[in-house]
Amino acid sequence: MVTELEKVAEIIKKSKNMIALTGAGISVESGIPDFRSSGGLWDKYNPAIYASIHTFNSNPEKIWEMIFELMEMTQSAKPNAGHVALAELEKIGFLKAVITQNIDNLHQEGGSNNVIEYHGNANTLECLKCGRKFSPETFDLAGKKIPKCPDCGQVLKPAVVFFGEMIPQNVLLESQKYAEEADVVLVVGTSAIVYPAAGIPAVAKRNGAKIIEFNLEETGLTHNGTDIFVQGPAGKTLPALVELLKK
Repeated sequence: MVTELEKVAEIIKKSKNMIALTGAGISVESGIPDFRSSGGLWDKYNPAIYASIHTFNSNPEKIWEMIFELMEMTQSAKPNAGHVALAELEKIGFLKAVITQNIDNLHQEGGSNNVIEYHGNANTLECLKCGRKFSPETFDLAGKKIPKCPDCGQVLKPAVVFFGEMIPQNVLLESQKYAEEADVVLVVGTSAIVYPAAGIPAVAKRNGAKIIEFNLEETGLTHNGTDIFVQGPAGKTLPALVELLKK
C-alpha cells in the first residue's frame, strides 16, 4: 500500500512552485509552547493587555514583564528536525519560500534562507521613536533590565506585530504573490483558519494548488481544503519526506 508520505513525495516531485505555511505547532517540538494552549503565555498574561500596542505605548514597562519571558523562550530554543527538513527542501530545490506566523527565528537558524515573517521576529529589538534596530544581546535582558534606545532613551520593543499593529504591507504582498504562484502548499503546525494567514492556502487552492497538511491532529482545514493530511510531529514526518525525495 502506498503511504500518505509517498503520495506527497510524488506530488512534490512534479511541483515547480512549492511553499510552506508554518505556525506554532512546528516550534512546540523546540520547547516553545503554543501561546494559546494550556500552559502557554496567554494563560499567564492577558493578550488583550500584554500584547497590545496601545498598552505598550502607554506603559511599556508593564509589557516588559511578559516580554522577558517571551525572549527567554525564543532565545533558549533551538531548531528541531522539522525546521531543518524544510531548510533541506529549499536546499534541494523543491521549496521556494517559508511563510511563517512564528516569531522565534528558528527557520533561519535551521538553515532556511527565504523566510517571510507574518508577525515579525523576536530576535530584533526596535525603537518606535527613531527607528533604530538592535540585537537583544546588546542589552542585559537576563538581568531583567528594560532596554532603552541609546540614542533617544525610548523603551525598546521586540520587532513583532502586536495587537493593534498592521502586518507589514510588503509581507502581505510577497505572501500573496507566492500563494498565487504556488502549485503545492505545505501547511505545517497550524490550523490555517485565522486570517490573514488562512488566505494563503485558500488563494493557492483556487489556483489549483495541492494543500498538504502536517499536523498532530485534524484541524478545520483538514476537511475544508486539505488534499492530503499527514498526521504526526513535524520533527518526524518532514525528515521522512525529505528522505523519500532524495531516493
